[in-house]
Amino acid sequence: MPQDQSNTFVTAEQHLYAALALIPYGSVTSYGRLAAMAGYPGRARWVGKVLSQLPADSQLPWHRVINAQGNITFPANSDAALRQSTRLLAEGIAVRNGKKVLAKLM
Repeated sequence: MPQDQSNTFVTAEQHLYAALALIPYGSVTSYGRLAAMAGYPGRARWVGKVLSQLPADSQLPWHRVINAQGNITFPANSDAALRQSTRLLAEGIAVRNGKKVLAKLM
């Protein structure tokens, strides 16, 4: 397990949360790119699992993570997809048909 400079152990999830917090307002990235940013390339599904376990009141910008095809991963018109698209729209990111994110991946 990696250690930070204060010699305390840092979990993989903490690396992921730190990378997630770096996604700028008005930008999106994919699960795979976020995994690579956190130091875990090829672990896109793991990212999805970890993000699905965030508390409902999390301040981390989970809504800025979409799939590699540029879509919201949740089923179209589901409550989760509506929450994500509403947050993206509030940041000026267009979403077509409740699913397709009209922004370039960072």
